[in-house]
Amino acid sequence: MEIPHLRTDDDKIVNPEDQGDVVLVCLANRGFPGDWKLGMRQGAGGALQGSQSQEVLEKDGHYSWSSSLTLPANQWRKAGSVTCEATLKDQTPVTQTLETEQCSQ
Repeated sequence: MEIPHLRTDDDKIVNPEDQGDVVLVCLANRGFPGDWKLGMRQGAGGALQGSQSQEVLEKDGHYSWSSSLTLPANQWRKAGSVTCEATLKDQTPVTQTLETEQCSQ
């Protein structure tokens, strides 16, 4: 079994004025099999959220996915962090965390 490599794409974070929304995008690739689930958690231990794309079968036989989560800007700041999480049945989840302080305001 191959575990997806995760990255949170800072270039995909849109952080408009305080009254706007923040869009977070998590990308996972080189996964196998294709039934991994991808989502995001706000802060420590929050519920899994976000919309997941359909898996894409790449030419090398591995799969790729993306997940996006839109939050009001003030909620993003309060969360402190968002963790992208990939899970497959009873396997240990693969995670990557993005701290709010890592992103330009």
